[in-house]
Amino acid sequence: MNPAPNLVLVGPTGAGKTSIGKRVAERFGLEFIDVDHFIVERAGASIPALFEHIGEAGFRQHETAALNELLAQSGKLISTGAGAVLDAGNRQRMRQAGFVVYLRVSVEAQLKRLGRCTNRPLLQQPDRERVLREMALVREPLYTEIADLTVDTDGLPPPEATARLTHLLAQRWQRTESFA
Repeated sequence: MNPAPNLVLVGPTGAGKTSIGKRVAERFGLEFIDVDHFIVERAGASIPALFEHIGEAGFRQHETAALNELLAQSGKLISTGAGAVLDAGNRQRMRQAGFVVYLRVSVEAQLKRLGRCTNRPLLQQPDRERVLREMALVREPLYTEIADLTVDTDGLPPPEATARLTHLLAQRWQRTESFA
């Protein structure tokens, strides 16, 4: 058992962090928080608008502030943005304040799941596959570095992935009320 006050989901875009996360949060009686939605509510602007006005660096500052606030609490299932792991401080805080689950997905599955998605600024390029592969090269080692548990979501509909993750969490994670 690895005790922690929160569950933290990391992984690439399209891995299922939101769809699986909501179900797992309900199962464990946790409050589900999607960091990107949290940022949008606080900033009063969409992610594409934030990227347009303050750039990726400005967005990452909002992301770090949101993670700091959320990880200081307990009883949360925090679904991070795919790039949250790029910041070493974010990775350290996630490990300290959460049991980190890496939802792994192949680029092929990402392409199918994301379809014609238009609300992810970094994917608004002609060759999405190339962009996703480049992101994976940089981010995959970072996801692996901080993961307490890795679950592949390729080929699994959200209810099946949720059942698998719930079973594994019951064996490997113990919720605490505060930091150990």
